[in-house]
Amino acid sequence: MAAAGYRTRIEQLEPDLYALTVEPELGIGQRGLLVYTPGGNLLWEPPGFLDESAIETVRDLGGLSMVSASHPHLTGASIQWSHAFGRVPVLVASADRQWIRRPDSVIELWAGTREVLPGLTFVQCGGHFAGSSVVHWAPGSDGRGSLLTGDTIGLGADQKSVNAMRSYVNNIPLPERAIRRIIAALAPYSYDRIYGAFGVMEAGAKPIVTSSLERYIDWLSGDVPDEPDS
Repeated sequence: MAAAGYRTRIEQLEPDLYALTVEPELGIGQRGLLVYTPGGNLLWEPPGFLDESAIETVRDLGGLSMVSASHPHLTGASIQWSHAFGRVPVLVASADRQWIRRPDSVIELWAGTREVLPGLTFVQCGGHFAGSSVVHWAPGSDGRGSLLTGDTIGLGADQKSVNAMRSYVNNIPLPERAIRRIIAALAPYSYDRIYGAFGVMEAGAKPIVTSSLERYIDWLSGDVPDEPDS
């Protein structure tokens, strides 16, 4: 792939957060996110390509302490990234163990909530996959908190709404109980910004998430008129 011209572009998104983007676009085109903490770094949604240049740049940023992803679609080259940094743990939600396609001793299963590094908490929300998760980054967004969501919570193109689906490609919705579970899982956390798999919601994220998902429930339950007034 390197011989074919693939490269990894690494750019800073805000203090202690970096995006890793493969060019030309690889797979579905998601980017990886590297979060720096005083106790070590997390690589979230690892890209499906890495080369020596990318490895050296990540080393310069403090290396990696662990690798993980929101769900199996975005696991990328998790094992290769782990091996390149001394076989650091690759965290996989235990509910998604059936989707592991490259078994390796570096894989560590988890469930529920888990503080993995200072200021970083994994939160299992379910929905898109049973183990679909987000990362709450408390110091993000200048201390207001950020979420790293992958596709667990998808960002609307207008950056003013979010969605949660079983299948985005096939337009398969989630039942009300799954949406309520996502709302409940996120309720304890403060956050102002969301970094999704393909974009950013810059501000006001928590009330947008709550209102978007409650609107979803209203339509599922039939509480919104779906016919024009006669």
